[in-house]
Amino acid sequence: MWRSSPERELAASWAADAAAGRAPAAEAEEPPAVDAGAAGEPERPAREEQPKAELQAPARPRAAEEGDARVARRLPPALPLAPARPAARALCQLAKARGRGRGYRRGSGSLRPVTVDSSKARTSLDALKISLRQLRWKEFPFGRRLPCDIYWHGVSFHDNDILSGQVNKFPGMTEMVRKITLSRALRIMQNLFPEEYNFYPRSWILPEEFQLFVAQVRMVKDGDPSWKPTFIVKPDGGCQGDGIYLIKDPNDIRLTGTLQSRPAVVQEYIYKPLLIDKLKFDIRLYVLLKSLDPLEIYIAKDGLSRFCTEPYQEPNPQNLHHVFMHLTNYSLNIHSGKFIHSDSASTGSKRTFSSILCRLSSKGVDIKKVWSDIISLVIKTVIALTPELKVFYQSDIPTGRPGPTCFQILGFDILLMKSLKPMLLEVNANPSMRIEHEYELSPGVFENIPSLVDEEVKVAVIRDTLRLMDPLKKKKETQSQHPEKPITGKEDLDCEMTGDPDSNPEAHLPSICLKQVFPKYAKQFNYLRLVDRMANLFIRFLGIKGTMKLGPTGFRTFIRNCKLSSSSLSMAAVDILYIDITRRWNSVTLDQRDSAFPMLEFEPMVLYILGMCLQAFVEAFFFLAQRKFKMLPLHEQVASLIDLCEYHLSLLDEKRLVCGRRRRPQSSPPQEMNARTQSAAGSLAPRMIGANKLPHSRHALS
Repeated sequence: MWRSSPERELAASWAADAAAGRAPAAEAEEPPAVDAGAAGEPERPAREEQPKAELQAPARPRAAEEGDARVARRLPPALPLAPARPAARALCQLAKARGRGRGYRRGSGSLRPVTVDSSKARTSLDALKISLRQLRWKEFPFGRRLPCDIYWHGVSFHDNDILSGQVNKFPGMTEMVRKITLSRALRIMQNLFPEEYNFYPRSWILPEEFQLFVAQVRMVKDGDPSWKPTFIVKPDGGCQGDGIYLIKDPNDIRLTGTLQSRPAVVQEYIYKPLLIDKLKFDIRLYVLLKSLDPLEIYIAKDGLSRFCTEPYQEPNPQNLHHVFMHLTNYSLNIHSGKFIHSDSASTGSKRTFSSILCRLSSKGVDIKKVWSDIISLVIKTVIALTPELKVFYQSDIPTGRPGPTCFQILGFDILLMKSLKPMLLEVNANPSMRIEHEYELSPGVFENIPSLVDEEVKVAVIRDTLRLMDPLKKKKETQSQHPEKPITGKEDLDCEMTGDPDSNPEAHLPSICLKQVFPKYAKQFNYLRLVDRMANLFIRFLGIKGTMKLGPTGFRTFIRNCKLSSSSLSMAAVDILYIDITRRWNSVTLDQRDSAFPMLEFEPMVLYILGMCLQAFVEAFFFLAQRKFKMLPLHEQVASLIDLCEYHLSLLDEKRLVCGRRRRPQSSPPQEMNARTQSAAGSLAPRMIGANKLPHSRHALS
């Protein structure tokens, strides 16, 4: 089990990896500790190389070129190739021409560039265009009839129907990082591992937990009269700071007046943040979820720091409404008269995170420890999100059906406390990738001004994400390692000595700014993936491809196959458990994915028919684990029950495999299985209707 001791090893590994990828100039100018966060920044090429970059860019339709003209005035050119001797370059070209004349054909990786559909890119379009030019890939700004290698969407997975290739969104990610859903996912992990997940403030979901919120605050105040908390209210569907406000009293009239119309999350306000120049700030870090199964996570070595525009004071009744003092949202503070636009990475109201680390390092702060805690926070948060993401994924892209593979850039908003402990504020499924800001020339007249700080960070993140997802990468690597050469002679020797530009298409690019943290550090964190294993059990018993709710027959099959029923837990008690938990979750859920009408209007017996969601299944699983393993801590109870279920299912799979081999010449048994399933479903409904009349208890999470 990973505890505090490996933190230093993790941070040291991160710093060593980052140092290996630094540019030599950065090594000479910056302290080693700060390089862990600042390494991998894109080099800025000389402006005189721009004509060469334009000549090398792939051909585009005329409309696309005109649309790019606004961007081209400020885009950095494609990075130049390494210089080569003219005579040797001529020999290389002559050798290639001779090879083609003798029937030589080069590898497919060099024949065509990677194709990217950017028709749905929206606000990330400018940064994407710069990245594609630096990579020398082919962009289709208006879409394409033929399939593309990569589809870049601006909002969600469902921006377009895609049957192949790769898309930069996961199905369900937008729903998973909403305030309420994220709080529920992290609360499950806090119940299992309270010490490991103490980086997320204590939260209550409103309106369903309003009375619990009031009661708990009153209880703490009665025990400690000196406690004077502040709470921050965040609307579930809000973004860019919209609708966020601070309160002192849980009975605030604004809180109770908006609950039904706008559900929200209320959290303890972090009133002792780290200050720089007497200003509160937060950190936007970019995290790449490269793959869901197997899980692959990358973190950008640099991010953005967004500052408030009024000097910070601890909240009191007189300054609660000062949003420029308490809220770090860029979209709010940009309207302040004190907002400072700066092209310097270390000044202004928006700076690079590496400049903050450099400043902290100069004051003696242990930067390795800061990075270690941030990496740990990111990995743990993604582990909390992945179980339900798997359910969404199998619903939208069922096994056996055509569909794209997915990846996604997430924006983690992190606040450093005065003690330098990182606290998670929220996760953004669609972090802003704009590299410009609006400047008001006169009242009502705005001009888009390039932001060099945004461009420095965001272009590197998008470009290097594409490099990691390059579908032709393996072919290019194979070709560079084993090039096909039709002839051998002095020409080839000269080409090898000089370096053929086409042999390494990424030779002109800086080192990748994204560093892998999982599975690299999987051994330290795999013990946390209990809910992920529960999700695998849940998906196994869903039965119907594309569904996200577990029916009563599937739940009973889970109980039988895992040998969980006993004299103390009859199947009738299992039915009551299913009805109780499913009805309650379906009555409070805000997810309208499976229904276009409010669930609160349903009759009680109809609610459970809608099925059991993953979070309801997790609650039922916790209840079963607590009954079966009474003397253990909750996480050990759950782990023991998962081991037991996986053991019985492995025996069942082995038995079915043996039976399938023996019955292969005979008629296949699926029809018999279907008949038994229908019979069980038919006999289950009357028992459940009768069971509903029995008294039942509420099985809540501990």
